[in-house]
Amino acid sequence: MPNPRERREQLERLMISEHGVLAESSKGRALPEEPDEVRTCFQRDIDRITYSKSFRRLKHKTQVFLQPEGDHYRTRLTHTLEVTRIARTISRALMLNEDLTEAIGLGHDLGHTPFGHAGERALNNICSCGFKHYEQSLRVVDRLEKSGKGLNLCHETRMGILNHTTGAPDDTAEATAVRLADRIAYINHDVDDAIRAGILTADDIPQLVRERIGERHSTRIDAIIRDIIAASAKGEIKMSDEMAKAVDVFHNFLFEQVYRNPKAKGEEAKVSNILGAIWEYYIKSPEKLSGDYRRIADSEGLERAVCDYISGMTDDYAVYTFSNIYIPAAWHVK
Repeated sequence: MPNPRERREQLERLMISEHGVLAESSKGRALPEEPDEVRTCFQRDIDRITYSKSFRRLKHKTQVFLQPEGDHYRTRLTHTLEVTRIARTISRALMLNEDLTEAIGLGHDLGHTPFGHAGERALNNICSCGFKHYEQSLRVVDRLEKSGKGLNLCHETRMGILNHTTGAPDDTAEATAVRLADRIAYINHDVDDAIRAGILTADDIPQLVRERIGERHSTRIDAIIRDIIAASAKGEIKMSDEMAKAVDVFHNFLFEQVYRNPKAKGEEAKVSNILGAIWEYYIKSPEKLSGDYRRIADSEGLERAVCDYISGMTDDYAVYTFSNIYIPAAWHVK
């Protein structure tokens, strides 16, 4: 009698097209493990990411707007969940491996800094070896989680996480679905948040975008997903040329009107000051790092350790750390 995992693997042979990745065909883990009786290897990756500390911290990391007033703005965690849902919809429609798609989607931003891309730019300028959040995401799952043991994820999950921004010639179809879903999610929820913040109005959105993609958030996402499904019928996961042009117009519009908008980004100059000051403190006082990061400093260098520590902070913890180091505590008479 086959166990639940074996039954699932049998189903995958029937359900997943020749363009998808079968769990039983995975290239495996860096450290081989005995198969689980209940879960496929990609299902195990989903669980390892979901229960990780770095995943939980995403709820307190900026997506676009720093310290927004209101409960309905996206965070890095809600962005991750939206990406994953969009990618799974695409994956199911194209008969790809939904579990691999979900694992990549949930893990793709684990290495993101506090304060979103402003934090990423700050660390990239500070650290002599540079900083890219997608490279850090792979480092988180390979090296930093579980007190330095890492999550030991499958090769396909790891490469999908690493290449989710730039893509790679040997991407799986599932990784490509996540990369497209990432763009679909952020252009749509960022314009939604910008309208909520009063930076844009719906009428500001370019006419080409409104005509080809739609007037409302749900309509736009549905239109792009349907276009990808139709354009990918022969196996290459992509948008049609017409939709890709409209999405590019949408993306460029957001860069000019939101991502570089002084009103939306007026506080970002402070991010470099905060992270730079924290960086300087720990570079000068490495003994203040916790044991895990001191071990990284010993094996990979102090800059690597401080970069790992700062990039893992939430927005609030970065502010707290800066205040704790540089702001005098109140003096109380006993």
